[in-house]
Amino acid sequence: MVLLKPDPTFYPSPRLAMEAPPETLGYVAMLNPTHSGRPDAMATVDLDPSSKRYGEIVNVLDLPNEGDELHHFGWNVCSSALCPNMPHPHLERRYLVVPGLRSSRLYILDTKDDAVRPKIVKTIEPEEIAKRTGYSRPHTVHCGPDAIYVSALGNADGDAPGGIFMLDHETFEPLGRWEIDRGDQELHYDFWWHLGFDTMLTSEWGTPNMIENGINPDLLMGRRYGHRIHVWDLPRRRHLQTLDLGDENQIALELRPAHDPTKDFGFINVVINVTDLTSSIWTWHRSADGSWTIEKTIDIPPEAADTDKLPPALQPFGAAPPLVTDIDLSLDDRFLYVSCWGTGELRQYDVSDPLKPEQVGSIRIGGMVERSAHPGDTGRALNGGPQMVEISRDGKRVYFTNSLYATWDDQFYPDGIQSWMVKADVQPDGGMALDPDFFVDFSEDGRRSHQIRL
Repeated sequence: MVLLKPDPTFYPSPRLAMEAPPETLGYVAMLNPTHSGRPDAMATVDLDPSSKRYGEIVNVLDLPNEGDELHHFGWNVCSSALCPNMPHPHLERRYLVVPGLRSSRLYILDTKDDAVRPKIVKTIEPEEIAKRTGYSRPHTVHCGPDAIYVSALGNADGDAPGGIFMLDHETFEPLGRWEIDRGDQELHYDFWWHLGFDTMLTSEWGTPNMIENGINPDLLMGRRYGHRIHVWDLPRRRHLQTLDLGDENQIALELRPAHDPTKDFGFINVVINVTDLTSSIWTWHRSADGSWTIEKTIDIPPEAADTDKLPPALQPFGAAPPLVTDIDLSLDDRFLYVSCWGTGELRQYDVSDPLKPEQVGSIRIGGMVERSAHPGDTGRALNGGPQMVEISRDGKRVYFTNSLYATWDDQFYPDGIQSWMVKADVQPDGGMALDPDFFVDFSEDGRRSHQIRL
């Protein structure tokens, strides 16, 4: 009798995941900002401090098509495969599911035979995604207990509604759209779940036609970008509740629920308040009656700046907004990391009390105005700012890159982002510092770094 053992990278609890061996490789999406003349790529970065090539790009896999604009890729399976009511313990965590946000194409990369040099084993074309799901512009991939879940920003014409579709765990065939009853949900961005409460949450950005040519000032000041969270019955795929943050809070993006399945809270970031240029973090949680509620728990103000140092779109305001574009939560649910892409700051908050976060750390690098240098090369001014964040399982290291989305990069950093990836070392009780020996420079290649996966 053959005994099937779960993949050793599946962990029954966050605590056990934190005890896993440290990462030695990272995969980084590289996008060509011109969308022509050269394809996007997947870089492999050496993260092993004992290696002679620590902090270097050790492989680049060029994709076969131009204009994909790779975005939030993910693994085919993860610890959710151990979910007791939908177990898939026989699956392997070996494939990267890589969405092209602009092309609506999906690539499947196999890392098993040679983790340094993944290879393309399947391509799902946009026409198939549109035919099978009705959606386009795949953005974020999460490995679920019953399928691979993929968010999509719009329909096949680039309009609303956006939503979620599923891929088969083994064949990667599109299984169709996820929603059965979407209620008043039209805009879409991120999604995540509380498996222990049979609940999914989704957030809002804008349709492809609202974002692909850059941020539209009329839409922004007209308060037409996303500002709501949607609560869903996960097993029944039905909309339950809408949480409105107020239409002055534009572009509600990343959802980070507690990792502990017994906890019912999580965090979302708002990129900009159109009345005062602040960014904010909000905490959702369940009420005594079983409904969900949300409240603002962090405000991050803009920083005064000389007009001539600001991009044209911000010069009338005389200030640099923080533009919080990503957040990430450590596996022990203690530290929340907040990327202030506009001001060039990564903030660390102790969220042991999720309704009363306390800032305990800060790093400055890049930024629209300051152009802060890396400690490994203090004479070199850097642009871009902390953007995509990836935390090691043990919570001791935080990696981040500096490119957001090509057309939006060019609006806020019109001189052109010189792309990089860095690492911060984290102190046990809070506080962090950049590793002076870790600086991955993508500028020579010319493509920009975005999502990181360990």
